[in-house]
Order: sequence, then structure tokens, then C-alpha cells
Amino acid sequence: MDRRDILQTPSSPSRSTRSLDPPHPRDGLPALSTSPRRRNNQKSIFSDRYIPNRTGVDLQAAFSLSNKEILPNLRNRVDRTEDEIELQKEEEANRTFSTVLKNELFGDNVPMVSTSTAPKISKSRPNSTGNYTSGNGGGLFMNQSSSRSSDSIPISAANTPILNHGGGSSTTIPTSGRITPPPRTSTLSDTPSMSHQSSNANLTSDDANTIHDSTGASDVMSTPRQKTNLFTYQSPSKNRPISRDIQSEIYSLSPVRQESQKLLLSPQKKPRNISKVPYRVLDAPDLSDDFYLNLVDWGQQDILAVGLSNSVYLWDRSTQSVHRLCSLDKEKITSLSWIGSGTHLALGTTKGLVEIWDATKMKCIRTMSGHGSRVSALSWNEHILSSGSRDRSILNRDVRIEQHYVNKFEHHKQEVCGLKWNVEENKLASGGNDNNLFVWEGLNPTPVHEFNQHKAAVKAIAWSPHQRGILATGGGTADKTIKTWNTITGNLLNDVNTGSQVCNLVWSKNSNEFVSTHGYSRNQIIVWKYPTMQQICQLTGHTFRVLYLSLSPDGETIVTGAGDETLRFWNVFEKNKIDEPPSSVLLDAFSQLR
Repeated sequence: MDRRDILQTPSSPSRSTRSLDPPHPRDGLPALSTSPRRRNNQKSIFSDRYIPNRTGVDLQAAFSLSNKEILPNLRNRVDRTEDEIELQKEEEANRTFSTVLKNELFGDNVPMVSTSTAPKISKSRPNSTGNYTSGNGGGLFMNQSSSRSSDSIPISAANTPILNHGGGSSTTIPTSGRITPPPRTSTLSDTPSMSHQSSNANLTSDDANTIHDSTGASDVMSTPRQKTNLFTYQSPSKNRPISRDIQSEIYSLSPVRQESQKLLLSPQKKPRNISKVPYRVLDAPDLSDDFYLNLVDWGQQDILAVGLSNSVYLWDRSTQSVHRLCSLDKEKITSLSWIGSGTHLALGTTKGLVEIWDATKMKCIRTMSGHGSRVSALSWNEHILSSGSRDRSILNRDVRIEQHYVNKFEHHKQEVCGLKWNVEENKLASGGNDNNLFVWEGLNPTPVHEFNQHKAAVKAIAWSPHQRGILATGGGTADKTIKTWNTITGNLLNDVNTGSQVCNLVWSKNSNEFVSTHGYSRNQIIVWKYPTMQQICQLTGHTFRVLYLSLSPDGETIVTGAGDETLRFWNVFEKNKIDEPPSSVLLDAFSQLR
């Protein structure tokens, strides 16, 4: 039969060619009973494939050649999905399928190269005669490290073990703990002689692995095969040992092995349930759709401040009431930030002024100048207020003195749009439209670190409250990445492509997680697990870029704002277990003792 007739696929096979009889090997078609070794007078046919059986050694050797899981690379494929959560689920499904497949093919003889996913090999167990036999099947493919046992059995010089290659009687271990060798039927070429070691009293199993014949003939351990324990070795020609519960499988109606059933039926750790729908939505008319502004902040008094055009509104979470703090005449609000205690609010305007308002008295107590253009970012460090402007400068103001600012940072080449103090470490991080990120030590005008790895404006900045010196930053449309830095060493720790413009970042107070909000093109909200940088949840709903983000004082709720003129409230983080009240009155009494 011509090879071209086999490789060529007919467009519409006739009914006469569809035979129900099994193909004959002489027809050139693959057959399950066909051997992989062809006769010399037969031509090699490329369409024929050898399918090994379950207990074949060839299949074990094929798996033992690979040190890695044979899984598809989902992250580099062309049709890769943008949803990282779905990608993680697909990878986990592939790993589970690979483990189940190995269980079905090998059973107890799973190659040791995949010990991370394969079930553990059972230890030796007593047989019906009261002796102990190896329950490790497939000792030929066992790693040397796993073959060593802490329960070493002493071997007397008179009872020297003999390995059997030919499939005869195997070495048994009586319950007394001594080795009873089988009859000497093998020759020197098949079995290593160890009579020259008769003077050694108490030889352990680890020492027995290193013994060689004194005549120069190589023993079984000198072959290219992997060294194994003498008591777990088994010839591939023998039947596969059965170490699982046969009785339970006899009454099982499923063709799937018991190990695979346990894996498939085992409960998985469910991810934290995060509602995909905001529990509250507020209208925010005239909320600016400007990437460089910061118009939403949630203070420690549980009051949310929002800048809408030339006015600032305060929303009280406890009473659900809304009050207008102020309304400017010829200026617009470009940034706002609560002081640490949440009693005073700083406002930045389009003319470069910074105003401080007393929220309890609804009164402006101070106005400070110094910038030549709009103030895009504000951040507090106790009594120090730092302001970043379109004039490319950062002014540090001490609100306790009469001077409008104490010093100036001038390293950015374009507008400063991101500004965040780390109060505990007295460090300031600033990001600008020049794609640069600077880290400042206190009021020192020389930056400690300068990072220029971002390829777009750096507005999203967040300090970790859980690890010292960890900083997370996000880039704009041309960058779309979230990077984490160690500001103590200056090293880049993580670099993750989110697929969208990163607008804001905020770290959870109660867990080692953070939230990012995004703009073009998906306008999504992502909850991340640190330091694995795995996505926990994606939230959608805004129809414009999610430019504004703030965290509630209790650390459970975030509020997001967008150019669609809405504020949405999401419950994304868990409660802080430390802040929960004691479970008994007695514990409450002890907690009050000082």
C-alpha cells in the first residue's frame, strides 16, 4: 500500500470503506496488538503509533525521562485569556488531570520525578505468612533519597541478602528482623556475592547499597540504573504489587482507581466569597474624568470626602447623611486628603493653593501658596503636608509654623500625580507623568531611590502596612504593570502585567492583599494576593476609568469613583480578627488589666 494513500485524508469516504471489522496489521493501519518493532521487510508507516499497555516498562521509562510536569504552557499561547483567575483555574485543572492520568496508568508505580503531585508510595507491610515484603512497587524508578529508610534492619554476616533478577523467589524479611536469603540459583554475573564481607557484623541497608564484588565483577548497583534500596528492588518482569485495598475496589462500580477517586472527590479550598455587586452606589455629578487628579478620600472619622467640580461634599457613613463642606468661587478642586486623625481636610485647587478645613466646624482655617499650577496630589505625615503640582515640584509644609512650606523637592520633569507618605518609616514616594518614581527619606531633598522602569505615568502608589519597606506602584496606559519594590535594598520584587491602565492602589489593613483599579480598556477592579501576586477577584461595573479609590477606616470596604459620575462601595476584605471583641466576660476583664 502506498504511503500517500495512508497520509492523505479522503474528503468524503464512501460507505463501502467504513467497515466495522477491526483493521488487520497488514493493511498498514494501526492496531492495538501491533508491536512497535517492525519486521525488516516491512516499510515504516508514519501514521502507525504504538500504544503501550498499563504495566508496560516503556511507559514508565518515558515518564521517568522528564523531570517536569507535561502540562501545556497557557501563559505564552496566542489565544491567552485576559482573565488571570480563569487562567489559574485552567492550570490547576491541568495539574489535577496529569495526576489522575498517572494514577490510572501506574497505580503504585508512579515515577518518583513527580512526587509533588503523585500519591505517596506505601511502606512495606506484612503478607499472609507473617513476613514483610516490599510494598513500594517500581523500585527501579525510585530516587536514592527516597529509598533510604530510618528503620534500618540489621543484617547478620551469615544471612547475606542475594538479589534476584530472573523472577524467581524474592528476598523475604521474617518478623524476627533478620534476612532469610533465597536458594543460590543465580550465577555470579547475575547476583553480587558478598561473602567477603562476612567479617562485618551489623551491616545496615544503606551500607549494603555500596558493597561491590571483591573479584572486580560489577554488582547490580554498578549498572547505569539508579541506585535503590535492596529491600525495595523489584524486577520489571514481575507483576505490579498491589498495596491498595482490593476489597473496596471489588465492590466499586467505577473503573477509576481508588487513588484517583480520592483526588477527584477531595474537597478543594474554596476562595473567599467576594460579592461581585457593590452594596451601595452614590451619584457623584461632575466627578472629573482626569487621570492626574485625586478627588476621593475616606478619613478615620468614617467620613468620605469627594471633590465635585468646585465643591467638596462629606458623606457620613454612620448617619448616611451628606453635607457640603465648601464651594469655591473661581477655582476647582483638584486634590484632597484627610489628616491622620480625620478631623482636618486639605484641599488643592487649580490655582496652586492649598487650603486646610476644619471638618468639625465646617470652616477654612488656613490657605497656603507656593505652587505655580494646579495641585494634583496631597499626602500627610502627622503635621507635615506634602503637595505635588503640575509645576513639577513637591512642597513640604509644616502646618504648625507660619511659613507656607519648609523645603522643596525638584526632581520630576513633569506633573507630580502620585504622592504617598509612609508614616512609620518616614519615607515619601512620589510618581509623575515623566514615568519616574522617587523615594525620599524625610525632608532630605536628595532622593534615596530613583526608579525609571515604568513606561507611563506613575499615579498609583501604596505602602505595605505588613512588611517594612515594601512599595507597590502602577503605570499608565503605555505600561499597564504593577511593580513591587523593596525600598530598603532598592530591588524590584514583582512585575505583573495587568492588561489595563493602573489608576490606583490601596493595601489591606487586615490581610496581606491589595486592590488595584484600572482604566483603559476594561475598567476593572482587581484584588491581589501578596507576595504570590495571584488574582483573588475581579470586579466590574464602572463604564469609565476607575480613577479614584479609598479604603474605609475598618479596612473592610473600598469605595471607587469613575468618570461615569458614580461612587461604588465594595466589601472586598475580611474583618480584622484582632479587633474582634473577646468571646467571654473573663477575657474581657483580663484585657482591661494593665
